[in-house]
Amino acid sequence: MSFLKKIFLVFVVTSFSALQAKPVPDSFADLADKLIPSVVNISTTQTVKTTSNPFPFQFPPGSPFGEMFKDFEQPRERKASSLGSGFIIKENGTVITNNHVIANAEDILVRVGDKEYKAKVVGADPYMDIAVLKMETKDKFTPVSFGDSDKARVGDWAVAIGNPFGLGGTVTAGIISARNRDINLTRYDDFIQTDASINQGNSGGPLFNLKGEVIGINTAIIAPGQSGSIGIGFAIPANAASNVIVQLMEFGETKRGWLGVRIQEVTKEIAEVEKLKKPEGALVASVGENSPADKAGIKAGDIILEFDGKTIDTMRTLPKVVANTKVGKIVQLKIWRNKKLITKRLTLGRLESSEEFKEKKSKIVTKDKEIDVLKITVRDLTEQDIKSRNLKEGSTGVVIIDIANRSPLINLLSADDVIIEVQKKSIKNSSNLNKIVSDIFKKGEKTLLLTVINKNNQRNYLGVKIN
Repeated sequence: MSFLKKIFLVFVVTSFSALQAKPVPDSFADLADKLIPSVVNISTTQTVKTTSNPFPFQFPPGSPFGEMFKDFEQPRERKASSLGSGFIIKENGTVITNNHVIANAEDILVRVGDKEYKAKVVGADPYMDIAVLKMETKDKFTPVSFGDSDKARVGDWAVAIGNPFGLGGTVTAGIISARNRDINLTRYDDFIQTDASINQGNSGGPLFNLKGEVIGINTAIIAPGQSGSIGIGFAIPANAASNVIVQLMEFGETKRGWLGVRIQEVTKEIAEVEKLKKPEGALVASVGENSPADKAGIKAGDIILEFDGKTIDTMRTLPKVVANTKVGKIVQLKIWRNKKLITKRLTLGRLESSEEFKEKKSKIVTKDKEIDVLKITVRDLTEQDIKSRNLKEGSTGVVIIDIANRSPLINLLSADDVIIEVQKKSIKNSSNLNKIVSDIFKKGEKTLLLTVINKNNQRNYLGVKIN
């Protein structure tokens, strides 16, 4: 009898599980046919100027023959291109993609099926890596709609369509592997993780559910050694993206909520001292003067446990929740202070209008200096750089932050290379580099001899033509 009971229980459990399980799709073909016309391939072009050597050999740096035969060098321009994906959300040709797909592009071309259209940027947000484009045409298109990404569950089917390696119209399928992933890529990380194959060129493309709704924007992958997809891809959730997209379409910029506090993690030790049951919330390290938090009476040492009805489980949750809350909204906060739970109400400000935000931007501009003649952005070499790169004590120079596509250094140097000399003169800092290069340019000299330490900490000499 006992044996029969055991069999019966197994049967009941198995039958119940079968009833609860969703059917496995026989094919994704119908879904693909419906969605492919709404997914676009994006190509961007940038002009790169280079010079070609007509001789079958190169003169060594500093050689007098190099200067003698420099006029024989032939200037050339070529178009550097990059590829990405996107999807149409409006009949009029409004397209969503990643900001990094179109950043610094001179021309943007959007391919829909076998037709190609020029596009312009309506608005872009580098903080969440989203851009809105508009195709320059009166043609009508088939849009897709956003689904509720909060309802997406781990284990649900997911379909990615995009332009990997420029192949176009590629459909891959997998499941949602995880939710709320924080990989320290952006300030507002809250990624959906999927094992649907995503590769270079998929950036900006959509991640669909089985209803054909966009639940995410494919943005990043983990690919050790640039080996391609290993089944760990990340997509910006549709709900978070939608808020930003609406603002970009309406204003051309974002309007994020602002609280005005600097926060830190609540550790196990802090939770123990504060008599919290577990480490949770965001610990207020300081409060900005005249900020919404300051006006509401929030103090350093407070622990924010809830914001506008949403639980703050970890420190990084708070910036995401605040940013997605409408500017000007009156919100309620639950705060742990002096081992007691108290409530505060405040009117949320706008991050982009805050002094904190403006100061942060101005500090970045001051720290990083543009060298206009070379079309590069650099910063001063620091003691930390010297230590981490095992450079000689007392070394001076500048670290390259960015190289514009019109720079004579494009494809010759890269970010993180260190310029330590120009024409054999030591570079003390970014201002010093700017003066030396500008003086050389004013004298009419057309060739620079740079001494550079590359990413591998190897010292190299580089002869560069400047226009």
